[in-house]
Amino acid sequence: MAALLRRLLQRGRPSAASGGPVGRREASLGTGPGVAVRVRFAPSPTGFLHLGGLRTALYNYIFAKKYQGSFILRLEDTDQTRFVPGAAENIEDMLEWAGIPPDESPRRGGPAGPYQQSQRLELYAQATEALLKTGAAYPCFCSPQRLELLKKEALRNHQMPRYDNRCRNMSQEQVAQKLAKDPKPAIRFRLEQAAPAFEDLVYGWNRHDVASVEGDPVIMKSDGFPTYHLACVVDDHHMGISHVLRGSEWLVSTAKHLLLYQALGWHPPHFAHLPLLLNRDGSKLSKRQGDIFLEHFAAEGFLPDSLLDIITNCGSGFAENQMGRTLPELITQFNLTRVTCHSALLDLEKLPEFNRLHLQRLVNNESQRCQLVEKLQALVEEAFGSQLQNRDVLNPIYVERILLLRQGHICRLQDLVSPVYSYLWTRPAVGRAQLDAISEEVDVIAKRVLGLLERSGMSLTQDMLSGELKKLSEGLEGTKHSNVMKLLRVALSGQQVRQGHRLDCSLEPLIDPLNFLAGTELNVQDTRMKEI
Repeated sequence: MAALLRRLLQRGRPSAASGGPVGRREASLGTGPGVAVRVRFAPSPTGFLHLGGLRTALYNYIFAKKYQGSFILRLEDTDQTRFVPGAAENIEDMLEWAGIPPDESPRRGGPAGPYQQSQRLELYAQATEALLKTGAAYPCFCSPQRLELLKKEALRNHQMPRYDNRCRNMSQEQVAQKLAKDPKPAIRFRLEQAAPAFEDLVYGWNRHDVASVEGDPVIMKSDGFPTYHLACVVDDHHMGISHVLRGSEWLVSTAKHLLLYQALGWHPPHFAHLPLLLNRDGSKLSKRQGDIFLEHFAAEGFLPDSLLDIITNCGSGFAENQMGRTLPELITQFNLTRVTCHSALLDLEKLPEFNRLHLQRLVNNESQRCQLVEKLQALVEEAFGSQLQNRDVLNPIYVERILLLRQGHICRLQDLVSPVYSYLWTRPAVGRAQLDAISEEVDVIAKRVLGLLERSGMSLTQDMLSGELKKLSEGLEGTKHSNVMKLLRVALSGQQVRQGHRLDCSLEPLIDPLNFLAGTELNVQDTRMKEI
């Protein structure tokens, strides 16, 4: 870079490039016949993937798939001081877990690679050289100390910090003298007054005269790494990006990027800036919130489809909001023209209900149900292990029956290994004295229940179970039907009748164990009844 600057000094300084507005584009999505739709998700590996990043990636993904395009993952890792080990791998891992894998990426490769900016430094150097040759860029020799003083002075005067463009109009002689002492200066882009207007596909027509409020931005740091402004323009051009869908925080910076496109003689892509995803109270999502990272949700047993569903349900881009949409449905129904400027408020308290719907859908799909059976077997083994008195509870038939009977009642697969459902896997610690305190007819009740199961061999619904147990209670002296229910509940589940609930509600925990006794050949719960 220093050698280039010296050659330019020998040739004389070229005239500054003009900053006139670009031509007006037609008001369309730019997805017509013959257009190869290519979008990118370009996070910085300064942290693991969270819900805000997932939403940006998802909108890019479904837009690309709607128009048979390509979804590209590009890692913007030029800020080496903030690099987090493992973040790059986590981002791609979580995109694959969420079901929206990139078509091109650092891991998968592709025709426009490499897909990490730290491996594309030569492209940025070439672009910087071109800008220096035309006079659209210039070297800056200001020290970090001077720039910090400028910032402090502006803040002290209640002004927006900005560079004062001190090095913009240095003479050739001054530049030569500076280069002799500092051969690796930063390079700044010369902002022009006439910032081009552009039509954002979400926010409409925009114009930001950045030169009037900002100083000339650094595009190449003294360490040879580009800043975001140059790198994203160079990469989007060389990767053939047709549409840039990114967060609305970059809307103002788009004017700078369009000036760079113009100075380099390149045609810009279409821009669509997505409104922010906020917490329910309107505050910003923060990486300091440990519960917004995808790893957290995966570990807690939330399904990818439920996350994709809730982050689109709370925003815009669809004709109507509805719960339970799958990824293919999101692709089919998505319409970029329906994305509004309003921020999306995310209420994570609703996530369990979203997950319940998607879990129920998987249970009702035979192939997916088989996978759930395997996962639940592993959860049971992990949760109870040596506590399993009868390993028949790991039999796939038994586990599948539990899933079918509990679908719609649980929000996560992990719920089935919680204390509430432990009676399905382990024998509850219930003493005979506990049962005798409920009824003096313990032995009689146990024999009648076993007789009911042996003769019926049927699968019991709650209504059928209620009727059969009422018949069973007839003829018992000194024992009310309610005490029979309480006895069976305690004996089979170890749980008491819940406070504030009607007695009929106490039948629910009995359905599963009694159904398995009556409707399967597995001797899982029978031992408990005989032990009474």
